[in-house]
Amino acid sequence: MEKKFKAASVIGTAIVFIVTFLLSFFDVFYSFDNLIRDKLYRQPRGINNKIKIIAIDDETLREIGPFGTWSRSVYADVINKLGDYPAVITMDIMVFGDMDSEGDETLRQACLNSGRVVSGSYINYSAAYKTNENGDPYIDYYNIGSIEQPIIEDCVSTGFVNAVPDDDGIVRTAYMSVDYEGQTHQSLAARTYSLYCEKMGIEQNVPALDSRGRMQIDYAGRPYDYEHISLCKVLDGSVDPRIFTDCAVIIGAYASGLQDQFSVPCSSDQMFGAEIHANILQGLLDGKYPVYADRTFTSLIAAVIAGFMYVFSRKVRFRFSTPVVFAAVIGWFAAGIGIYSAGLIIPALYVPLGSLVTYLINLGRKYMEEAAEKKKITTAFKKYVAPQVVEEIAKKGGYQIKLGGENRNIAVLFVDIRGFTPMSESLEPEQVVDILNSYLNLTTNSIFKNGGTLDKFIGDATMAVFNAPFDLDDYIYRAVRTAWDIVSGGNAIESKFLEKYGKSVSFGVGVNCGPAVVGNIGCDFRMDYTAIGDTVNTAARLEANAKRGQVLISEYVYEQVKDRVSVEPIGEIPLKGKSKGVFVYSLTALKEYEEESNEKEPEHE
Repeated sequence: MEKKFKAASVIGTAIVFIVTFLLSFFDVFYSFDNLIRDKLYRQPRGINNKIKIIAIDDETLREIGPFGTWSRSVYADVINKLGDYPAVITMDIMVFGDMDSEGDETLRQACLNSGRVVSGSYINYSAAYKTNENGDPYIDYYNIGSIEQPIIEDCVSTGFVNAVPDDDGIVRTAYMSVDYEGQTHQSLAARTYSLYCEKMGIEQNVPALDSRGRMQIDYAGRPYDYEHISLCKVLDGSVDPRIFTDCAVIIGAYASGLQDQFSVPCSSDQMFGAEIHANILQGLLDGKYPVYADRTFTSLIAAVIAGFMYVFSRKVRFRFSTPVVFAAVIGWFAAGIGIYSAGLIIPALYVPLGSLVTYLINLGRKYMEEAAEKKKITTAFKKYVAPQVVEEIAKKGGYQIKLGGENRNIAVLFVDIRGFTPMSESLEPEQVVDILNSYLNLTTNSIFKNGGTLDKFIGDATMAVFNAPFDLDDYIYRAVRTAWDIVSGGNAIESKFLEKYGKSVSFGVGVNCGPAVVGNIGCDFRMDYTAIGDTVNTAARLEANAKRGQVLISEYVYEQVKDRVSVEPIGEIPLKGKSKGVFVYSLTALKEYEEESNEKEPEHE
C-alpha cells in the first residue's frame, strides 16, 4: 500500500510539473495573465512634473471653435507664447496637407525660430503576405505601407504617433522606431526624449525592447494625472510661460470628441494619446522599461512550485496545508510586484493557478478517500453494531480498522436458547433455521434498539457489549433493558413455535459489567471485533446458570441500576474458573415498564 501511495505521488507530481510548465511556457492563458499583471504590477508610481500637457480641451473648443476649422497659426501662437522656456515642444497633432497658406507659413516660421519642436507623423499599416526565414507563409498585419509626414517636416523633428494596442485593445507597449525604405523613423515619444536629452545635456538611456522592437510602457500616471493647461489659457496670456521652464511640453487632444483615447492597463478610464506619450517619455527619462523574464526559467519555477504544493497538500493535513498554499499564492504576487519594480515581468497566473488546482485536486481526492473510508467502516460495523453507532462512526470517520485493543469499562450480555441442541435433533433442518432466525432477529433488534454492539453469534448463543467501540450513556442500564426486552419478546416466540412445531423455545440471559480489553483481535487478513477479560467470562457464566426465561445480573450491575429495577436475590453462586463466588440477582421487572403499564390500565367506576 505504501509503495502504491509513493508511486501515485510521484506520478501525480510529474503530471502537475509537466502541465504547469507547458501552460506557462506557451502562455496558454495570456489574456488572463495580462489582466492580473495589469491589476498588480502596472500601477502608477508617480508623475514627473517636468512633463506638462497643453490640452485641446472642451474649454478651448468653445473659445476657438471646432477643431477642424482652426488656422495653423493657432499652434504658431502657442509656440511663440512658450518661447524658449520649454526644453521641447511636442505636437501630438496631425499637421498633414495644405490648409491656409498664411497660417501654414506662420507655423513653419514659428517652428524654425523655436528650434525645439517635434511634430507627429503617421504610419499607414497594410496587411501583406510574406514568408518567414523558413519559407513558411504568413500575413504581416503591421506591414508599413507608407509614413505620412507633416507639412512642416523640414523645420521640425518628427516622430510617428501610432498607438498599437494588444489583442485585447489595451495599450501596454510602444514601438520606439521602425525601419522604412532604408531609414529609421522614431516614435513621437522617443524623438521627444532624444531632443529633450540634447537640450538638457542629459545622457540618453537605451531602452530594453522585446523581440518585436517594442518597449513595455511602465505607466507613471493615470488619466488626468499629468499637469494639463488649456490651450486657450496659454493663448490669452493667463498662464505664465515660465511654469514650462525646462519642461517637455506635449500639445494634444484632451476632449472626448477628438477621438484620441485608448484603454490602458493602469485604469478603467481611457487615456488620451498625449498622456500615453507622456508616460512613455517618463519611462525613458526614469529608465523604467521592464522586460519579460526568460520564459523557460519562469516556467520551470512555476512548475517546481506547483509540484511542491501538490506533494505538500497531498501529505499534510488541510488545516496546515491550506494556509501554506494561500500564503504561497500571496507571496508569489508580492514577489511579482517587487520583481516588476526591479525591471522584470514574470507571469502572475501560473504559480497561483497550479498551486490552487493541485490543492483542489488533493482536497477532492482526500474527500473521496474519506468517503471510501467511511463506507468501509460502515460496511465493517453495520452487521454487528447498532445503526446509530454506525452513523456516529461514519460521521467522525476516526475509527481505524487495525489489530489492537483498548481498556474500557463495558457491560456484557450473553443470551442462549435453552435446550436448543436436543430440540434441533428432533426437528427438520428448515424448522431449526426458522426458529434460529426468529431468535436471532429478536436478540439483534433488542441489542440495536438499546445502542449495543453485536459482538458475535456463538452457535445458538449471542454476545453483545455496551459502551464500545464508542462511549454510550447509561450503558449498564441499556444492557439490562436489552436483556429484559429479549426475555419479554421470547414469550411471543415461544407461543408461536409451540403452536407451529410443538416445541417450546425460551432463553437464559446473563449481564455483567466492568473493565475489559476491547478491539480487533486476530491477524491482518482475518480479525474479529470483540471484548475479552474476566468481565466477559463472568457474564458468560451468569448466562449458563440462568434458567428458562431468567435474567441473571451480577451485584456490580445491580448496584448501578437498583433504583430502576425489581429483582430477587439469588445469593452467592460459584462460577467455573473463579475462586470466589459472585452474588447474583434475578431480574423480575423494569420499573419504567411497570409505570407505563400502570398508566395504560383503564379506570374503574
